[in-house]
Amino acid sequence: MPATSNRQKRFLVTGSTDGIGRLTARRLAKMGHAVLVHGRRPDTVQAVADDIRRESGNPEVSGIVADFSSLFQVRHMGNELGGRIDRLDVLINNAGVLPAEAENGSRPFSEDGHELCMAVNYLAPFLLTGLLMPILRASPGARVLNVSSTAQATVDLDDLMLEKGAYAPMEAYARSKLALAMFTMELSVQLEKDDVTVNCLHPGSLLDTKMVRRAFGRPQGSAASGADVQVYLATAPELAGVSGVYFDRKTRSRAHEQAYDRGSRERLWRQSLSLTGLVTDLTS
Repeated sequence: MPATSNRQKRFLVTGSTDGIGRLTARRLAKMGHAVLVHGRRPDTVQAVADDIRRESGNPEVSGIVADFSSLFQVRHMGNELGGRIDRLDVLINNAGVLPAEAENGSRPFSEDGHELCMAVNYLAPFLLTGLLMPILRASPGARVLNVSSTAQATVDLDDLMLEKGAYAPMEAYARSKLALAMFTMELSVQLEKDDVTVNCLHPGSLLDTKMVRRAFGRPQGSAASGADVQVYLATAPELAGVSGVYFDRKTRSRAHEQAYDRGSRERLWRQSLSLTGLVTDLTS
């Protein structure tokens, strides 16, 4: 099955065993690309990869397992991929969580003791992107897509893990999504001399996913529409070389103002390096 460009490209879609991620992975496989399906349960990852291979008729679909609430597992995943593949054309950081309303204001924590949204939605993709940078650089015109949201709230850099005051899951989610946008803008600046672009996106509001149904009840849009956005931004020839942009679906838009504050971004970057244990910077 031919890909839609001169060569077959390799994509990694995190959080692709369900919802928008799964539909994105299936669409890319049907286009003839090699696709890595990611999830946190080995049996589910295997089953979804098998299903996508069968549905697409594309044998180049495989799986990778890591629980993003564990930085150890994220690091293991990055190291495994570094030894397993020699290039990666597109990394779609799609995986994310929104905890159910916490009882008595209790905070959900990651394995590492970090607030869960900040851990899964931000620190995990920060670490994974850094670990995969060598094989992204080995792929001409590589792209990184970070799935953010229109729900963005100011990141308190003195309280990154929301330890002050009552815990509100939606506030935690919105802060983590802004952190991801801040990371996107800062990385794009640091990669200006590289052939790697990085953008972030809002795939659509209240789309039909398990997370939305659990947190908000009835969805307002289809998961397929979100997958369409992700596939477009990952593959559109007209977006080659475009970097440091926040897209509201397929339209260039503007993220929260803090995403454009270089001082805040640099401070968050330094904190992220420390929290994830990256021994070298992402751009070195």
